[in-house]
Amino acid sequence: MQRIVVVGTSGAGKTTLARRIAERREAPCIEMDSLHWGPNWTEVPPEALRVSVAAAVSGDAWVLDGNYTMVRDLTWARADTIVWLDYPRSVVMRRVLWRTARRMVTRERLWKAQNVERLGTTLFSRESIIWWAWSTYGRRRAEFTSLLLDSPPSHLRVVRFTKPREAERWLAQLPCNGGRASQPAW
Repeated sequence: MQRIVVVGTSGAGKTTLARRIAERREAPCIEMDSLHWGPNWTEVPPEALRVSVAAAVSGDAWVLDGNYTMVRDLTWARADTIVWLDYPRSVVMRRVLWRTARRMVTRERLWKAQNVERLGTTLFSRESIIWWAWSTYGRRRAEFTSLLLDSPPSHLRVVRFTKPREAERWLAQLPCNGGRASQPAW
């Protein structure tokens, strides 16, 4: 398990888990949103994004978070493991609401683009992450069920979690820096 992609609906906790896995494995963590978003919430052109992602996943070990279909051919081809956070909508919405509120209060700057979540676009718009998480939940879940359960890529190990505590137990057993876990990691 050297090249891991963490997937799931927006707000599930992909970035947090990816960072924790990367820290434990002492591997680079690649945050897709940081590659995708430019200043003032402008999207990086698809060609530039593909170049950035190809460079980011060229290494021997990494952990990447994100569901960007426009680069899935690059990320999944290089990955050996997919970790799917398949949590209930209630968990996802609680997490995305909490994260968004925290970011607005602290005015957290996101990625090198230094974007800040704003009240108007964050809560009251169809462009908000909250609306996006709610409206894409079912579609994303169906998509990953098809891709990862119905016809999984043969070269990928798929690890699926339906509850946060399952991911916590797995992470606790995950070998550190290439070492061996006392029990299997799945």
